[in-house]
Amino acid sequence: MRSRLLALPLVAGAAVLALAGCSTAAAPGGATTDRTVDVVASTNVYGSLVRTVGGDHVAVTSILEDPSQDPHSFESSATTQLAVSKADLLIENGGGYDDFMTSLRNASRTKAATIDVVRLSGLDTGGDASFNEHVFYDYPTMVRLVSEIERHLSTLDRADADVFAANAKSLTAKLQGLESQTAALKQQDGGEQVAYTEPVPGYLFDAIGLHNATPEAFSHAIEEGDDVPPLALHDTLALFTGGKVRLLAVNDQATSPQTELVQKAAERAGVPVIGVTETLPAGKDYVSWQQANIDAVRTALAK
Repeated sequence: MRSRLLALPLVAGAAVLALAGCSTAAAPGGATTDRTVDVVASTNVYGSLVRTVGGDHVAVTSILEDPSQDPHSFESSATTQLAVSKADLLIENGGGYDDFMTSLRNASRTKAATIDVVRLSGLDTGGDASFNEHVFYDYPTMVRLVSEIERHLSTLDRADADVFAANAKSLTAKLQGLESQTAALKQQDGGEQVAYTEPVPGYLFDAIGLHNATPEAFSHAIEEGDDVPPLALHDTLALFTGGKVRLLAVNDQATSPQTELVQKAAERAGVPVIGVTETLPAGKDYVSWQQANIDAVRTALAK
């Protein structure tokens, strides 16, 4: 699959390298001594997890954080590149989702460690063109990510390792609570047919045991920003007659005339429509965001 997020224009590499010289040096072994740990995350989804684990001991820059922004269309700035050049730790989704991080790393020549969440997840076994890169909806992966964040922060700031461990333990318990809720829903509603405009909530639906009935040609075209084949659009609209699906999930950050047509068809048929996003809504952290998603699915299935 090609990158979902557009490649970013780069400012002059020399300027970035000059700015990088302003970064405070780390102590031997990578442990910082006189400042917070600087972390750059590709989206505020990962930035939220870092803040929860690191607390006041981290300074987090989330490149994508506007909930009204289409994550598939983004342009960088000198400020963004400066943040990358100064970072102690980088977190990217990987899997072709945010390839702009590679461009930013190359431009700044940073030596900061990078966490690739798709690689960490182990979900991409290679060779699957339909791989769902939205791994931030997979709670077991987020549990592994929290552990990895704790490990890196504790290496960079050994003096506060106990704080990171305690925060990571608390966050992990909350993530496991989300897993327990999806397992309970699976016992109740597993096997139901659902639809989505894009596979953003795919891992959440899998955890609940919901079966996606959307024609692959439709969701693939929407995800890639292509025109939907007429037959795929026809078959998708047909899902909302005769009670074939229990709900429709719409990516609120990537709409098109075709997705709007599908949403209207679902609403006319009385099929519940839930909105999902790829970045955190305003005022939400990761756990409250995903709790809202679970609640929305639960409410829709109860109708």
